[in-house]
Amino acid sequence: MRSSGRIFLWLVVIVMAGSVSINAKPRSFHQLVDAYFEDYFKANPSQATITGFHQYDSQLEDFSLAAHQANRRRLLRYLAAFQAINPQALSQLDRDDREIMITTIHSALLEEDRVQMWRKNPDNYSSAVTSSIFSLIKRNFAPSDERLRSVIAREKQIPRALMQARAVLLNPPKIYTDIAIEQLPGNTDFFKTTVPESFSDVKDAPLLAEFKRSNDSAIAALNDYLSWLQKDLLPKSRGTFAIGAENYRLKLLYDEMVDVPLRRLLEIGYAQLHKDQQAFIDTARRIDPNKKPEEVLKELEKDHPGADKLLSSAQQQLDGLRQFLIDKKIITVPGGDQAKVVETPSFARATTFASMDTPGPYETKATEAYYNITLPDPSWPKDKQEEYLEGYNFPLLSNVSVHEVWPGHYTQFLWVKNMPELSKVRKLTSAGSNAEGWAHYSEQMVLDEGLYNNDPRYRLAQLVDALLRDCRYIVGIRMHTQGMTMAEAREFFIKEGHQVPVVGEMETKRGTGDPTYLMYTLGKLEIMKLRDDYQRKTGGQFSLQAFHDRFIKAGSPPVKIVRRELMGRDGPLL
Repeated sequence: MRSSGRIFLWLVVIVMAGSVSINAKPRSFHQLVDAYFEDYFKANPSQATITGFHQYDSQLEDFSLAAHQANRRRLLRYLAAFQAINPQALSQLDRDDREIMITTIHSALLEEDRVQMWRKNPDNYSSAVTSSIFSLIKRNFAPSDERLRSVIAREKQIPRALMQARAVLLNPPKIYTDIAIEQLPGNTDFFKTTVPESFSDVKDAPLLAEFKRSNDSAIAALNDYLSWLQKDLLPKSRGTFAIGAENYRLKLLYDEMVDVPLRRLLEIGYAQLHKDQQAFIDTARRIDPNKKPEEVLKELEKDHPGADKLLSSAQQQLDGLRQFLIDKKIITVPGGDQAKVVETPSFARATTFASMDTPGPYETKATEAYYNITLPDPSWPKDKQEEYLEGYNFPLLSNVSVHEVWPGHYTQFLWVKNMPELSKVRKLTSAGSNAEGWAHYSEQMVLDEGLYNNDPRYRLAQLVDALLRDCRYIVGIRMHTQGMTMAEAREFFIKEGHQVPVVGEMETKRGTGDPTYLMYTLGKLEIMKLRDDYQRKTGGQFSLQAFHDRFIKAGSPPVKIVRRELMGRDGPLL
């Protein structure tokens, strides 16, 4: 499945399946879609929980080689079935959805056969089993004792799952094993503290005793896995993280429906980087013409909340942002519960700065949405904590809130939630260049429309984040296709993107395992070109609110699909 990362975290890279058969001659395209996702969720029970299907809450994924082989056979059968459907016999919407399904399956096969993160990334497995339990406790979709029984059932399977991981991992890159080792203390702490605390209201003594046994077993399995990583796998971790130019090209084609040559993509990325660098210099001069831009930014970064006030400061910004969208007619704001600002779960800290965690599209009982913010590690030296908090200065914190909540990810989620007519394909697949592109586009757009009355401090913060995404764009391509080293990538973020060293380090680590995190700037540029083209098409009838409503109403498929639906035809994406 395609994912932007806002829901599925690391689990999304593990696409498993059982050997469930499909009808040779399904009666309709929609029945084939239903069959595909039914088989998918049977084999991906943690994904089912996240999505809002709870019939598999007591099951855990099979990570064995045999399961991967069965998955490949299943994907090939479904690919043939979707390709056999005559697109001319379908409505335009179904034709587009058929194309999405075909590229989604191609993407899964690319991972299965060529990229093979399942062979290379040990963190996938420890994070997957942790996420499987987190999905059962973070929302109250059922009574506590019922969810605890599901936790126990899954915990009993964790030792088996981690043994399967050992059997399939082959020569990972050292950085992947390092990240897994770095993450595992957070994983085990999650089981030691967060999981028991989540069921403090359960009074059933025999059930609690069974939970203690299963939880202790899960902790022991994670500790054994950590020991194996440190003593056995780490010395053997000599692989490369780079996926190579051909795999990169195919990944963009299948995940984002982008077929622009890599050389041209790099040219576009550097042009955007240089444009934003000049805007950064010009904006800094507006704030203080007597200081260097770096000095102006440093002054801006000093104005930040303390670690103990960071979450509450973010929460306070959200109401004003929502009202701005309404007052300025930026986009129709659906009704719904407000997002809650919370600390990023401990097991996701190493690779996450901020994220939006929304309930699955089919969750009907527990509809809480969480805006995750990663606090500095209290064990860090004070100067490192201060450096990290500088990345959350008030203007930049607002920019993050725009991206994650209003009008970014949470707004897009609310639209999907309030559109029962949206197809299952649109509800269950998501292209990163759409979801992350929309959120990144929103950062610039709201300032262009007058948020904070053109205060240059907020523009400078927006540009710092834009430079971060521009650097991701370039670093992702160069690390995975041109041999850029991690040290060179870290320096690129610091020098070219004006990022603090701790962020440069975090972003470089992320890029080793997230090759196409160019999707932010890529999607933003696609959306801006689509808006310009749509404005030319509609002329004097153009309405920014109407454009945004039509864009977001499509779900979050590749922008190519939205362009086709708004413009009536395909056209250049960039």
